[in-house]
Amino acid sequence: MTLTCEEFLRRFLHHGLPKGFPRSRYFGWLANRRRGELLPRCRVLLAQPPPAQSVPLPSETAVWQCPGCHGPMRVVEWLTDLQILYAESRQVSILDSS
Repeated sequence: MTLTCEEFLRRFLHHGLPKGFPRSRYFGWLANRRRGELLPRCRVLLAQPPPAQSVPLPSETAVWQCPGCHGPMRVVEWLTDLQILYAESRQVSILDSS
């Protein structure tokens, strides 16, 4: 089987390891401590363009922070108590009697 370099690295870094073996992404050029320094150097050596810059979101004041990533959360839709109760009452529950 012939793989591209990117596909080989993706498969290599995501394969399952036996218990007690550390993943290789925690060492070398993928280590968090040196990634900012070495990843741009790898892109230069591979003649790859730099990643596209993300467009900043419009200046909204974030009311809450995400409990998982601590990033800003913005309101998409407000629901009243009656709307939530109505949605919960419409949920179908399947009882398995086997």
